[in-house]
Amino acid sequence: MSYLQMYVEHPLIREKTVEARLYQQAVLATAAEANTLVVMPTALGKTIIAVLLAAQRLQRYPESRVVMLAPTKPLVVQHAGSFLRFMRVEEGQVASFTGAVAPAKRSEAWRRARVVCATPQVVYNDVMAGRYSLRDVSLMVFDEAHRAVGNYPYAFIAERYVQEAEHPRILALTASPGGEEERIDEVVENLHIQRVEVRTERDPDVRPYISQVKVEWVRVPLPPQFAELKRSLEGMLERRLRELRELGIRVPERRVSKRELLELRASVQGRLAREQRREYYTALSLIAGCMNLMHALELLETQGMETLLGYFERIQRETRSKARKELLRDPEFIRVMRKCANLAEELHHPKLERLVQILSQEDLEKRRAIVFTQYRDTVRKLVEELNRVPGIRAVRFVGQASRDSERGLSQKQQVEVLESFRRGEYNVLVATSVAEEGLDIPSVDLVVFYEPIPSEIRAIQRRGRTGRAGAGRVVVLITSGTRDEAFYWSSKHRERRMRGILTGMQGATAEQPKSHKEQRLDEFAESLRIVMDTRELSSGVARELLKLGVLPEPRRLEVGDYVLSSRLCVERKTAEDFVRSIMDRRLFEQAVVMRRSYAKPVLILEGDPVRIAHGLSQNAVRGAIAALSVDLGIPVLLTKDEADSAAMIAALARREQSEGRYVELRGEKPAHSLREMQEFIVAGLPGVNTVLARRLLEHFGSVEGVFNASREELMQVQGVGEKIAGEIRRVIEALYR
Repeated sequence: MSYLQMYVEHPLIREKTVEARLYQQAVLATAAEANTLVVMPTALGKTIIAVLLAAQRLQRYPESRVVMLAPTKPLVVQHAGSFLRFMRVEEGQVASFTGAVAPAKRSEAWRRARVVCATPQVVYNDVMAGRYSLRDVSLMVFDEAHRAVGNYPYAFIAERYVQEAEHPRILALTASPGGEEERIDEVVENLHIQRVEVRTERDPDVRPYISQVKVEWVRVPLPPQFAELKRSLEGMLERRLRELRELGIRVPERRVSKRELLELRASVQGRLAREQRREYYTALSLIAGCMNLMHALELLETQGMETLLGYFERIQRETRSKARKELLRDPEFIRVMRKCANLAEELHHPKLERLVQILSQEDLEKRRAIVFTQYRDTVRKLVEELNRVPGIRAVRFVGQASRDSERGLSQKQQVEVLESFRRGEYNVLVATSVAEEGLDIPSVDLVVFYEPIPSEIRAIQRRGRTGRAGAGRVVVLITSGTRDEAFYWSSKHRERRMRGILTGMQGATAEQPKSHKEQRLDEFAESLRIVMDTRELSSGVARELLKLGVLPEPRRLEVGDYVLSSRLCVERKTAEDFVRSIMDRRLFEQAVVMRRSYAKPVLILEGDPVRIAHGLSQNAVRGAIAALSVDLGIPVLLTKDEADSAAMIAALARREQSEGRYVELRGEKPAHSLREMQEFIVAGLPGVNTVLARRLLEHFGSVEGVFNASREELMQVQGVGEKIAGEIRRVIEALYR
């Protein structure tokens, strides 16, 4: 019987462009009725489900628009292309919003667009600045939804959306939301999810559309020379763990994991905050040394001599920490470094030889491969060695950040590399985690894990790069008897646990979200006006205020962090910032300016500065609080966290404005010294804060020197990357209009 291909028919879907698949239609039916989290492997068409639901919502609400959020610019552009390809919309009705598009142009495009594809940070900034409203958005799609944890903008946007939209509907898409129940619960809660739809390669309605992906685990032995260095590093590690035990730190007698070391460090830091004792400082230094040795062991076992040697060279350059100084005074560590340097040229990790064998067996004139590895040093080494093999044309693919002398790849360069890979100019992509998500990576025939990874999210994303158009193959290289084995089993267990959790959630119906009016604490919250300094946008207070039904208005404030009335201004400080501001003498300068500018200045102190007063006596901290309250008459209000601070700010604003006082911005900073004025001018450049302004001025000697510096010269200053340097030159060179 011949197979008759069916297509989706809808007034807003282009004819014969979207294949009618049963599993997509089933998921779509759920998503049409409730906020839905869709968990499906890469290449099963999560974006198609978003397009089909968008068509339904736009048909039902013709005056509305759809917003699809994605974490990177290339993915935003890719999604915009999908909407244009599948939907009956004109080009001007689909807009791409990234940081590269000016705010004024985004505001204009919003008015014309029916579909907006955007990065979350851009939408967050635009909504906070009041450039447009989410009121008429009938569908909000969150791609790579597993990111909706912590302070990532997804949670804020979802909260604002369900409060503000007339006809809200949320669709969240991910290949894997995580292996921990708490993390999955956080994603579900933050995105106001009501239903969960899970599809895997095993589901009968999915199986006809999935190409077989064969997974192989290839084990290689650890060479004797590696084993000898391993024993030396393990001996140094055990010696430091023994010293920690002698200091009274409870360290397990068995093999200690990196996670346990991090927990130990947090525990000791907590003790040190409560009691300043010399042995706690010693313990922290020993723990840092243990972590350095553990990382060296991981590189030796899983990567090879050259990558380990690169790490040793960085330790020798970065000797500011006491732990690294102690390592460099250890004769055994020096012996290991020298041995590693002698072996690096002549002895490669056996994985490299096996990788060459695997790739050589592929017909790379017709097929493509991706090799994933954790470390850039390994990427560089693999590209160098693979390009010596006839028939292999390998290319490096890494993230944007630059480190030491190694330059990252800008998004433009990343896209260029992928286009060359797609055209066949290269047939092997050697990549770090940047190729796991967020980019339009061409489907490949072979994926190689140079090492297993303990993250089930990343393992699933890596595997999803193959088997899209035809049968795929995944090879995982494992060094026997090393951390590779532990990472492999960790990923397997976490993935199995994730599937179990999701199976339990499948189809479950959560409580219907309240309407945007029902969610507000009271009707008066709608009319509260709170002006917030733009530098506070990175804190969680703005999101917490939104949960209370208050929309803060971001402005660049000369005085304070929040203005709540004509007389009341609030400066918010975390405990850490409070201690730092005492030490660098900012605290009382800021307090005096507030006192001069507003009749009722208030300082909100978040956390306990006495407990974390590193390098400062506890009495000095108490004295500063007393001086603010008694000498300057500035009340110090203590709060627990960002949510508590937001509640306090809202309460103060409600009290002030219910008595008829309105927000009025006042206050100017007192006359600056020449140095302060120079810093102020340079700090006005894009991406430059006061710390970076000082570095620029110290490097170039004057404001004129900074302004005359070329892009390349600017990038020589620590903290100035390609993007910031380009923006600085653009602002300086552009004609004023």
